[in-house]
Amino acid sequence: MAAGNEYRQRRQAVGGGLAARKLDALLVAYSANLRYLSGFTGSNGSLLVLPDRAILFTDPRYQIQAARETDCQVKVAKGPLVAAIAASIARLRLRRIGYEPPRMTCDWFDSLCKSVPSRASLEPVSGWIEELRMIKSPVELERIRRSVETNSRAFQQVLKHVRAGISERDLAADLEYRMRRLGAEKPAFETIVAGGERGALPHAQPTGAKIEAGSLVVVDMGAVQDGYCSDMTRMIFLGSPGPKVKRTYRAVLEAQAAAIAAVRPGVSTAHVDRQARNVLKAYGLDAAFVHSTGHGLGLEIHEPPRIGKRDKARLETGMAITIEPGVYLEGFGGIRIEDTVVVTEGGCEILTPTSKDLQVV
Repeated sequence: MAAGNEYRQRRQAVGGGLAARKLDALLVAYSANLRYLSGFTGSNGSLLVLPDRAILFTDPRYQIQAARETDCQVKVAKGPLVAAIAASIARLRLRRIGYEPPRMTCDWFDSLCKSVPSRASLEPVSGWIEELRMIKSPVELERIRRSVETNSRAFQQVLKHVRAGISERDLAADLEYRMRRLGAEKPAFETIVAGGERGALPHAQPTGAKIEAGSLVVVDMGAVQDGYCSDMTRMIFLGSPGPKVKRTYRAVLEAQAAAIAAVRPGVSTAHVDRQARNVLKAYGLDAAFVHSTGHGLGLEIHEPPRIGKRDKARLETGMAITIEPGVYLEGFGGIRIEDTVVVTEGGCEILTPTSKDLQVV
């Protein structure tokens, strides 16, 4: 857990920004934003941030947990949280309450609208907390680093046991088992293992298909440790790779290196993306690169900023992002190489320690 004063500083930043947004309070119900501001990790909670304090609402299952995880005022609701939140809004005579429309279900919002006093209005606020979360503190960066290292160690352990005949599903299960044994709470997403032609599916789900000799295998995996995510993609080849595999792999590796070399404060994310695409274009493979070059990560596996060709964001020191160009060819397979990197004052630091050589087994 981050130090309590770090959570307080975050809430103070939000509380201090309410007046400029003409708000009396901000209601935060989305789990990642709730954890970022309060430290609370339960599955049912909402935070009402006021200019001078914050109130955490949860249910009796989390009474002990909330007291241990947060220094906010805690209100344990005996019934629906919406009723307790509405009662506090009425008692505090709040008139303009911000809420997070992309992070709230229609049903929950409708219940809130029906419960708050008639004089109160709910005002949509999008992306405020996510914008704050883009810049990681030293504590957050250390958590991401540990998550990256755990993820890489799990891959290295499993790599020793990869043989022809193992199923995609079994390989993915082994990777997730190892990361948990090494300290991860869970995978950051459903581990991707795609052998042979199935590698041309960028988000292929592992199946019972056996990985055959002479196959390329895409392994995209991430861990969650202390709440923070990591993300890495590495390629395995079973046997001796031929010229097409070597050439395509070299193209993606050079594209990734070009994008990483472009990462530094002040650079647009579109510029970073363009560097990868320019390399693949020189190889005649740009049309086979069908997704963005990367994304932010932290409490969630996908966070702003997005590293895409139409994105306007500028990189800043302290951002944690992935760089992951890929090539996907139907009938051949896919090749993707991905690292987690941190933007530094002088450029960037690659956190991922795993070799980017094609892993030939």
